[in-house]
Amino acid sequence: MAQIKADEITELLRQQIESYEQKIQVDEVGTVISLGDGIARVHGLDKVMAGELIEFPHGVAGLAMNLDEDQVGAVLLGDYTELSEGDQVKRTGKIMSVPVGKAMIGRVVNALGQPIDDKGPIETSDFLPVERLAPGVIDRQGVTEPMATGIKAIDMMIPIGRGQRELIIGDRQTGKTAVAIDAFLNQKAVNEAGDEKRKLYCVYVAVGQKRSTVAQIVKTLQDYGALDYSIVVAATATTIE
Repeated sequence: MAQIKADEITELLRQQIESYEQKIQVDEVGTVISLGDGIARVHGLDKVMAGELIEFPHGVAGLAMNLDEDQVGAVLLGDYTELSEGDQVKRTGKIMSVPVGKAMIGRVVNALGQPIDDKGPIETSDFLPVERLAPGVIDRQGVTEPMATGIKAIDMMIPIGRGQRELIIGDRQTGKTAVAIDAFLNQKAVNEAGDEKRKLYCVYVAVGQKRSTVAQIVKTLQDYGALDYSIVVAATATTIE
């Protein structure tokens, strides 16, 4: 009886040894040598690439910019108030990229493409680098179709085409954002027509605005059903995303 139990234990140990797989992960790490005004100086990342994302403690990301012989200058993306000199940082091996695709529609994301709307992760495997060459003039699709903003005075006087660059310029509190949001809302009828090729997706990028202002814009888009074909990128004035 004891012999049978010993054989069972031996066989169990043999199976565990055969299925044992040792995984070794090697990370290139560096040390923060100075911090200030959203910029970190890091020593020890000799092989880091320009534009590469660097992983700091407390979930803070950094973007490698200045590559000197003995140190790397990185722009900090996120709440860097808890970082301090001497913290260890790691390379990610990835150039700064953001998720793309239809999974982004209807979401509110930060500058890194990470969701901040409490709707769960963005389910997509497609990413594009932030810094990339724009297609040449010959390769671009021609502007052949009009786009209505929904404001009669603008639509009558200023011909705006789909894919055209149009600058909205003016002093503070003169209604620049209102014109853009009205143009967003006016696309609902076109998008509900059902023609997938004519569908117009809208992206609102808030740079340096208050988070309360961005929240009001998101609520307006939700109330009128425009968030179903819109994306909001919130690069707000606060460092905490």
